Amino acid sequence: MKILCVSDFVDPLIYNPRVKEVFPDIDLILCAGDLPMDYIDFIVTVFNKPTYFIFGNHNLKEYHYYHKSAKFESQRINYQYGEISHGHGANYLGFKSEVNHQLYFTDPKTGKKTPLLIAGASGSNKYNNGLNQFTDFQMKIKLLKLVPKLLINKLKYGRYLDIFLTHATPRHIHDKEDPCHVGFPCFNWFIKKFEPTYMVHGHIHLYDLREERIGLYDNTTVVNAYAHCIIELPIKNNN
Repeated sequence: MKILCVSDFVDPLIYNPRVKEVFPDIDLILCAGDLPMDYIDFIVTVFNKPTYFIFGNHNLKEYHYYHKSAKFESQRINYQYGEISHGHGANYLGFKSEVNHQLYFTDPKTGKKTPLLIAGASGSNKYNNGLNQFTDFQMKIKLLKLVPKLLINKLKYGRYLDIFLTHATPRHIHDKEDPCHVGFPCFNWFIKKFEPTYMVHGHIHLYDLREERIGLYDNTTVVNAYAHCIIELPIKNNN
């Protein structure tokens, strides 16, 4: 299964009507936040493949469509979920866990075909009380609500999770020390406990080619999706 990961930057290589000529064999797209929804719509339209997205701390004009109550502090307006009909071809994965029975791959441990197990978490560390920002405690409470479905996954499929899609990073993994870009310690706990094959995040812009984009931590490969990145499931031996 070949996966296109994107975040934080409208990449002209992707935002291009001939993009399928460059990436002809994509099976799944993951959007890790801070992307305009029309860019995500374009990706869905051009590739016509299953697409998941979460929100970051920017590009939040449509955040209120996906949450029961979201307040735009700058406008002092409360929006209620469902006030306006809304739809995109991408699946919102914020604080959800799903089993995708349309996407299968061969589990290298069992040699059997298995559906994709995926979960996600929107948002960044709280730094100015803006929308979709959380303390580590608040984020951990949200992650704990995913646990029952992850336990069911373990019973049915022998593993908790294949992909954990987020905007922010774990603490001390690809993060920065400024208040906006510091990672969540609860993400470290989550990947250590539930061992997703991949954690795909955004939020950290890659301006230096020497910066790490992909690294193995415990049993999880953590991927920075900034601009675009291609990964495969299961992971190839040469990775």
